[in-house]
Amino acid sequence: MAPPEGEGNCIGYAARDCSGVLSPFRFHRREVGPRDVKIRITHCGVCHSDVHLTRNDWDYSKYPMVPGHEIVGVVEEVGAQVSKVAAAQRVGVMGMVGSCRECVPCRQHEEQFCSKCVFTYNSIDPLSPSGQTTQGGYSSFIVVDEHFVLSIPAELASDVAAPLLCAGITVYSPMIYYGANKPGMRVGVAGLGGLGHVAVQMARAFGTEVTVLSTSPGKEKDARELMGAHRFILTSDAHAMKAAAGSLDVMINTVPAQYELGPYLDLLAFNGKLLILGIPAVPFVLHAGQLVYGRKMVAGGLIGGIKETQEMLEFCAKNGVASMVERIDIKDVNKAYARLLEKDVKYRFVIDVENSLS
Repeated sequence: MAPPEGEGNCIGYAARDCSGVLSPFRFHRREVGPRDVKIRITHCGVCHSDVHLTRNDWDYSKYPMVPGHEIVGVVEEVGAQVSKVAAAQRVGVMGMVGSCRECVPCRQHEEQFCSKCVFTYNSIDPLSPSGQTTQGGYSSFIVVDEHFVLSIPAELASDVAAPLLCAGITVYSPMIYYGANKPGMRVGVAGLGGLGHVAVQMARAFGTEVTVLSTSPGKEKDARELMGAHRFILTSDAHAMKAAAGSLDVMINTVPAQYELGPYLDLLAFNGKLLILGIPAVPFVLHAGQLVYGRKMVAGGLIGGIKETQEMLEFCAKNGVASMVERIDIKDVNKAYARLLEKDVKYRFVIDVENSLS
């Protein structure tokens, strides 16, 4: 690894501008406070939103930026008032590291909807005396309030657990909220990538009938044999799409690129729900008639609260739901981004931080 630029007590990989290119970077983490936990990072998943944010696709990126919000590591130090975790415990950090803890969403364990939510990276850190931005998990360690630290079940390997902290909770939370966890429901999953491959496994574990929709014919074998999907529809096959009209109660659309909503809404039955979890750069066009006739719903979701994320981890451990990952060294993260954009990954990159960042 080339010598990192900058000064501070932590090293990582950062983007400096909207080129999105990551390189070694040194920066400062705060000291451990009374309720803080210092975590030595061993693994960090690579999320598609990391690519969007490093490239400023959503127009609110702050540089320099250390991405990463699928963090697994080992507790190195705890503050004097910490009771939730202990030294040497294996833990995780998801997409947020702070909230007001007083508003309605916070009181309902939905911290991700707090107006003062502090995201794991690219947020202003209220605990920083100089107004620094939070920096993520492509780094050697992180300091987090104990409330936002999750316990990793023994049944989940660290590399497998990491993507569940974003991809897993991103699909689990709306499935629970919108009733896609009821046995016998007809659930569609559009996009068999980092989110989709976990959604299929969860839907099967819930006892639903699962249909995968994809633009890639080569993914049918994995969808059926590795993940247990009952049906596979190639979205470019107009005949198959027409034949499937009205066949789904809920569709979980994980596609992060631009697409037309109409063909997906046509697949929904009466009272069907289309759950949008990917965020394309361009707004959708929606004809209201497609909702009115059939009383259909288009909704979204944003990760989940801490309580629900812990429940999700326990659910995955109990039911054998696991991320399918390709481990990489941190020096190869730019290549991983390029491959991710080309859909060349099965199904989630995970950085082996412990053995490749020094």
